[in-house]
Amino acid sequence: MERFFFIANRLHFRPMDQAQALARIHELTALLNDHNHRYYVLDDPTVSDAAYDELLRELQTLEAQFPELKLQDSPTQRIGSTPLSGFEPLTHSTPMLSLANAMDEQELVDFDARIRKDLEVEQVDYVVELKLDGLGVELVYVDGVFTAGSTRGDGFTGENITQNLKTLKSLPLRLRDDSRSIPPYLEVRGEVFMGHTDFEALNQRQLESEKQPFANPRNAAAGSLRQLDSRITSSRNLLINLYSPGRIDEFSVDTHLDFIQALKDWGFPVNDSFKQCSNIESVFEFHKQMESDRESLSYDIDGTVTKVNDLSFQDQLGIRSRSPRWAIAGKFKARQEVTKILSIEPSVGRTGAITPVANLEPVHLGGVMVARATLHNQDEVDRKDIRVGDTVVVQRAGDVIPEVVKAILEKRPADSQPYFIPDKCPACEGHVIRLEGEAKHYCQNISCPAQIKGRIEHFVAKRCLDMDGFGTKLVAQLVDSELISSIADIYALSVEQLADLERMAEKSAINIVEAVQQSKSVDLWRLIHGLGIRNVGEHISKVIADKYGSLTALSEATVEDLESTHEVGPIVARGVLEFFNEPDNLEIIQKLASYGLDPHKDVSVATEGKFAGLAFVFTGKLELYNRDSAREVVESLGGATANTISKKTDYLVAGPGAGSKLEKAGKLRIKILTEAEFQSMVGAE
Repeated sequence: MERFFFIANRLHFRPMDQAQALARIHELTALLNDHNHRYYVLDDPTVSDAAYDELLRELQTLEAQFPELKLQDSPTQRIGSTPLSGFEPLTHSTPMLSLANAMDEQELVDFDARIRKDLEVEQVDYVVELKLDGLGVELVYVDGVFTAGSTRGDGFTGENITQNLKTLKSLPLRLRDDSRSIPPYLEVRGEVFMGHTDFEALNQRQLESEKQPFANPRNAAAGSLRQLDSRITSSRNLLINLYSPGRIDEFSVDTHLDFIQALKDWGFPVNDSFKQCSNIESVFEFHKQMESDRESLSYDIDGTVTKVNDLSFQDQLGIRSRSPRWAIAGKFKARQEVTKILSIEPSVGRTGAITPVANLEPVHLGGVMVARATLHNQDEVDRKDIRVGDTVVVQRAGDVIPEVVKAILEKRPADSQPYFIPDKCPACEGHVIRLEGEAKHYCQNISCPAQIKGRIEHFVAKRCLDMDGFGTKLVAQLVDSELISSIADIYALSVEQLADLERMAEKSAINIVEAVQQSKSVDLWRLIHGLGIRNVGEHISKVIADKYGSLTALSEATVEDLESTHEVGPIVARGVLEFFNEPDNLEIIQKLASYGLDPHKDVSVATEGKFAGLAFVFTGKLELYNRDSAREVVESLGGATANTISKKTDYLVAGPGAGSKLEKAGKLRIKILTEAEFQSMVGAE
C-alpha cells in the first residue's frame, strides 16, 4: 500500500487549484509527520528514504506555490529558516527547577529516610531514570500543536528557541490523539542531547574547517540549540527525550509512570531506560548498574534521577527554593586512566593548521580503546610540558574526546626532550610558520594536499572568485578523482570532464565552466582574498589591492613597505611576506596568470587628490552621508578609509552616538571632525 501511494504520489505534481492544494497539503503533512514518528521515535520506518524525500519535495513544491496554505505542523519547518537577530526571553509559567545531588550511596539513603519521615510512611515507590547530559528545554503545545519552546535559563525565564527546536526530527509538531485525548494547553520538559557518533562527526567537521571543536556532546547540543541560524541546528541531528510536566490544563494522572505513558501516547520520544523501585536498595542497585552500563550507551549520561512515583506524594512533599523535595540526582564518578606517550606527530588540517597529536599506548577508557589524543597547539604542549615517553593521565573530555591531563614527572625518562612543532609541513614539506599573537602553526603552501579541498572551497566562494555551482561536494569529487590538485587547475577543466562526474548534467557542466571563465574578470581584491593569505580577509585585501594594483607588485613588497600601509600591521605584513616567499605559491600564481587570471587595478588615483596620503575613520550616526558613500568620497579624492583607529589614522569623523573610537582618537591626539567639517573639507556645497 505504501509503495503504491509513492508511485501514485508523482501524479500530484499536476497543476491544482487552491482547494485541491489544501487537501493535498493536509494529506502530505499528516503522512510525513507519521513517517517521522515511526522513524525517529518508534525506530520502525515503513517507507524508504527515497520515498520520503519524494513526498517531502512534493509538499515543498505545493507550499512554494501556495505559501498561505502552509500548516503549523508542516515537516518542512524542520529544514531551518531565516536567521534570527537574537533570542527573545520566554518566561516559564511554573519554574524549571534544578535537582539536589547525591554523590554517594549514603546520600541516597538519607534522601529516602527524609522522604519516608516527611510522608510518615514505611515504604515509598520510586522511579529511577537516566540523567541525560544535555540541555534542559520546555515545549508548549496549544490544541496539540507545538507553538513555543525555550531553554531552562535561570529556571524562571529562558530563551525562545522555538525555531531551532522545530528542526528536531523526533519532536512532534502536532501531538497524536490515537489513544489519549490531548489537553488544550500542555507544557512538557525534557533534555536535548547529541549522540556520540554525531558528536564525533561534528567535531571532525569543526577541525577540518579549522574551528574550535566542542569539548563534549553537551556543549555541542547547547551550542547547536543557540544558533541564530536554524539551518545550522537542523544539520546537527539533535535528539530529545521528554520526562516531566509543566502546566497542563484539563489533564490528570496518578503517578509519574502514568505521565510517562501519556508522553508516549502523544508521540513524544522518551527514554525507556528507567526502573520502578519499591525501596532505596533497589534504587542504588539500578544506579550502580547504569554506571557500569554507561559505556555501552550511544549518548552521554552523568548519573540517575530518583523520583517519588506517586504524584500526590510529590505535591505533599513540595519544593525548596530551587529544587523539588521529591527528586534527587545520583552522580557518577569521573573517569581517568594512566598510559604512555609513544610518539607525537604533527597533523595538518584543511586550512593548513598544524596540530600535535599524541600516539598513546592503547588504554581502555570510558568504554573505548583510546590510542590517540590531541595536544591542541604548541602553547598547550609547553604549558603541560608533554614529552615523548612520558607516563600521562588521560581522560575523555565530556566522556568522549581523549585528552592528556598531565604528565607524571617522577616517571619521566631521563633522556626525554621537549617537543616542538617542525618548521616543515609533514604533508608537503612546505614552510610552517606561527604568526605573532596566534596559537596555531600553519603550512603556507596553498597546494598542500592535506588542505587543498578547504583552499579550493575558499577560492571559489561568493566573497572571493564567486564561481556559481562550485559547492563542497563538487570540490571533493574533483580532488578525489584527481582532476584538480590546486586552485589553478580549476581553469583547465572542460565541460566533458565535468559532465562525466556522477550526478552532473551537461547543462550544469556548461554553467560551471562559464562561471570559471567569468571569474577571470574579477577585481584584484577578490583574487587576493581567494588566495587565503593568513590574516588577510576581505577588507585588508581591498586595502592592499588599492595600494599595489597587482599580485606582482604585492609579491615584491617589503615588510617595511607593507607596514607603512594604513591598517596593515606587523602580523599581516609578515603573513603576506611568508606567503610570497613560498616557491609553490609563486608557481600557482604564475599558472593562474597563464590561464588569464591576472587582474590589475589602476592605483595612480590613490596618489592624487586632496586626500592623498590621508586616512579617515567614521563613527557614530552620519546624517549627510552613509558609511559607504563617505568612504567612496574619501577614496575618490585619493584618501584611505579604515574601520578601526590606529596611529596611522589622520582624521576621525564623528557623528552623534560616537563611542570608544572617539575616546581612543582623543588619547592618540587624532584630529576629530564633525560631519559638517568633513563636508567642508570635501568641498561639497
